[in-house]
Amino acid sequence: MSARGEFSSRLGFVLAAAGSAVGLGNIWGFPTQVASNGGAAFVLMYILLAFVLAYPVLMAELLIGRATQSNMVDALGKISGSVIGKATGIWGCVTVSLILAFYAIVAGWMIAYGLQALSSIFAWQGVSQWLTSFSDSRNLIFCALFVLLTALIVTGGVSKGIEKWSVRLMPTLFLIVLLLIAYVMTLDGAMQGLKVYLLPDFSKVLNPDLLISAMGQAFFSMSLGVGTMLVYGSYVSRKEKLPSLGASVALVDIAVAILAGLLIIPAMYVALHNGVEIFSESGELIAGDTLIFTVLPALFDTMGSAGNLVALSFFILMTIAAVTSSISMLEVPVAYVVESRGMKRGPAVWLIAAVVFVCSTVIALNFESLFGLVIAATTQYSQPLLGLMLCIFAGWVWKRNEILKELRYSDAAAEQGLFWKIWPWYVRFVCPVIIILMFYRSF
Repeated sequence: MSARGEFSSRLGFVLAAAGSAVGLGNIWGFPTQVASNGGAAFVLMYILLAFVLAYPVLMAELLIGRATQSNMVDALGKISGSVIGKATGIWGCVTVSLILAFYAIVAGWMIAYGLQALSSIFAWQGVSQWLTSFSDSRNLIFCALFVLLTALIVTGGVSKGIEKWSVRLMPTLFLIVLLLIAYVMTLDGAMQGLKVYLLPDFSKVLNPDLLISAMGQAFFSMSLGVGTMLVYGSYVSRKEKLPSLGASVALVDIAVAILAGLLIIPAMYVALHNGVEIFSESGELIAGDTLIFTVLPALFDTMGSAGNLVALSFFILMTIAAVTSSISMLEVPVAYVVESRGMKRGPAVWLIAAVVFVCSTVIALNFESLFGLVIAATTQYSQPLLGLMLCIFAGWVWKRNEILKELRYSDAAAEQGLFWKIWPWYVRFVCPVIIILMFYRSF
């Protein structure tokens, strides 16, 4: 076992990395994008682009991480041999910490809504009202609870913390999704939603907006650009074949996104059948926080006594998705502080967690002016630019013989494989062009 920590099994890594990729965006963003962009046609393009764009960048992160056995700052410093690499790593640590800061606020809402469903079962009306009302006290208390939960897992280290809980939480997530799908499919209106989700409208396949949306969803849903996969890659044994390992992570992430669609879209049309408005003024399906905190709770209210149990299960699902992502985000700056600053893991985790919570507090107390700004600055601008930088490092700066040497640890004939024949030039030329196009179209 590495002194830095190491995933003890292939399954542990796949579930941890997939858990990092599977976040709130998969569950509330992907389904409505599918329904609004040609149904199954969007799904096909998303799957294609997940492997055309996201998989090569994912492999760049995994390869850099395992080859250097380092945190993001030191890893990019080693392969570049310059201060630019280290500066990019620090930029990644700051970005992922800010993402975690706003993510913790939203995840806190998930916990609060889950507890609201529980309080409704016991008819605690006052508690229920406070849990679903937007207030600084509620936001900060549950944000702190979520950060605390994340920190407790990360203090356990790689195998006894991150891997241990990922192996438990990811199967639980799958089970809850499947049970909720089975229940929703028994309700009136579900079949209409299923048709909207699964029937392809191929006339939209070559629509530029659909392609950009699919690119963005594929890139961001795999948690790329901010170092989470790089750091996780540094904990992978050199016995493991990274190309197949990366493909497994991509497939699990895609599977969760598709299952989320099978749950959310039929549920929205059940809500429509029950008199709940599911379309915005522009005629598009409601997405994002309005979907999760307005449309679906309104649906649960129409289900009678079963609604509280369904709501509780759903928000447990959302909390699990949030936790599996947040532990990977927290690990990025923690790994840097532990390895480069010589701090022990326990104090490092609590120090970074405290800094993140302070940032969350500032955002929460200035919600109107900062919340949207931080989301845009990190996910719309910083994350794709970091992804571009990683492609440049992997494709242009890092020596090809060093990359091949890393692949040969687990596959002596790596240079004969299809991956080596395609990936180096692909990540050098094609991925940067796609990311620049995606970044340009996002303005």
